[in-house]
Amino acid sequence: MRCSESSSRTRTRARRDEPARVTVGLTANRRVRRRWVAFGVLLAASLALMALSSNPLAVELQKGIGFALSPIQSALTSVARGVGGIVDTVTEIDALRRRNDALRAENGRLAAENARLGAVKRENEELSALLQLKSTLQYRTVAAPVTGRESSEFRRVITLGRGSADGIALGDVVIGEGGALLGRVARLGPNFAQAILISDTESTVIGEVSSSKATGEVVGQLGGTLVMRNIDSTERLAIGDQVVTAGIELGGGIRSPYPRGLVIGSILDVARDPNAVVQTAYIQSIVDLDKVTSVLVITDYVGGIPVPESSPGDSGGPLPTGGLPSAPPGAP
Repeated sequence: MRCSESSSRTRTRARRDEPARVTVGLTANRRVRRRWVAFGVLLAASLALMALSSNPLAVELQKGIGFALSPIQSALTSVARGVGGIVDTVTEIDALRRRNDALRAENGRLAAENARLGAVKRENEELSALLQLKSTLQYRTVAAPVTGRESSEFRRVITLGRGSADGIALGDVVIGEGGALLGRVARLGPNFAQAILISDTESTVIGEVSSSKATGEVVGQLGGTLVMRNIDSTERLAIGDQVVTAGIELGGGIRSPYPRGLVIGSILDVARDPNAVVQTAYIQSIVDLDKVTSVLVITDYVGGIPVPESSPGDSGGPLPTGGLPSAPPGAP
């Protein structure tokens, strides 16, 4: 009894599932047929195109269409090239700008380095010239670097990197390349010295024209040109005549603050007044007094009025021709 009921249930389920299996089979067959139809259409279209492409009429039609569309194609090609050219140009300009900035920076660095090397070269040449000069002088000297300068409207003062500890004393004469007179020490410390240049408006030196032996007072003035005044009007002066220190000695052991024969400069111009008993000459120093970097200090020449003794640390004392300049920063 139980076996017959189970068989009946199985047959009932089979009848129920049979329509679903039929539906699935029909759907699969329909998909396969669609694929074959699409494949056939594509194959037929390909064969048709292949056949038409070899047809003279189709070839002529293609040529006609190509000819008709050639202006548009050319225009599009030109636009594409133009756009491509613009992009390339912008890229190249940007690259050139970066390269130009790099070259400008490199040029600035090289210019600064060249300027530094030029300054070092000038200093070396000046030092070499001073060393050669030192071997020819009859005086004992101390080489000193210029560590500072005061160049106002009225003052021309340089600071030296040597002082009393190196044997320098107040009143010592300072010379430069070629034996050119620069000035005289006016302020002093153990490790520094300040010298008033002959271009200072308070400086006065008795000069002598080498060719005529005419003498006069050489004073500094604004602009750097030296003025030699109170020259006898009967003396003949010529442009280019050399002027040196006169080194005049007076009685009683008093002599010029500057030794004889130091080069002051050469005559640039002469001012004569027919009604005056004196004439004036304008002198150019043989060195640029505002650009001196190294000097020699004569330490064994004694001239002028004796300077009162002072302690090594004392930076005061009378100047040869005027007041005291200010001490350099950091000086004792």
